[in-house]
Amino acid sequence: MSIRPALQRGITLIEQIMFILIVSVGVIGLVSVMNPAIRSSADPMLTKQLVAIAESVLNEAMHQPFTWCDPDDAAASTALSYAGCTNPQNAFGPTPAAETRYAAGTGTAFDNVADYAGFSMANIDDPSGSNPMAGYSASIAVARVGTALGLADDSAALSVTVTVTHGTESFSLTGYRFRYAPRI
Repeated sequence: MSIRPALQRGITLIEQIMFILIVSVGVIGLVSVMNPAIRSSADPMLTKQLVAIAESVLNEAMHQPFTWCDPDDAAASTALSYAGCTNPQNAFGPTPAAETRYAAGTGTAFDNVADYAGFSMANIDDPSGSNPMAGYSASIAVARVGTALGLADDSAALSVTVTVTHGTESFSLTGYRFRYAPRI
C-alpha cells in the first residue's frame, strides 16, 4: 500500500506575515504621498471668503457712476468732455481729494468709479467702517483701457481689479466699466 501526501489547504503563517508586511508598506507609501497634498491644499472656507469679499468690493466700486465730471458737479449729466466740468473726474483717486469710502454725506463719500483707484484696506469692513474681518486685506487698481478694448478714446472704459489677501492666499477679480453719460 502506498501513502499519498496530504494536500495543502490555506496559507502558511510566513505567507500571512509577508502579505501584511507588503500591504503595510503600500499603505504607508500612500499616506506619505497624500498627507502633504492634503495639508497644502487651500481651505475651501478661506477661498469662499476671498471670493465673497472681492465680489462685494468690486460691486461697490462698479455701481458708482463713471462720467466726465464728478457726480456732484452740476454738469455731470451733460458734459461731453472733461472741459465741460467744474470738477472733472480725470484723475484716479478721490475727487475732490477729501472724499473717503467711509463718509456718508454728499461730496464726502466715494461717488465715482475712479475714486476707488489706489484704495486699500486692512481688516476688511463694510462702507460704514464696521464689521471688520481680521487678517483680510484688499486693494483696488483702476486703469484706463478704452483703446485696448477697441474704442477710440482710452478714457472711455476702465478696468477695476480688486485683490483680496489673507496670509499667503490671494484672489483677484477684474471688472470693466464704460462711460455712459452723457450719451449724445
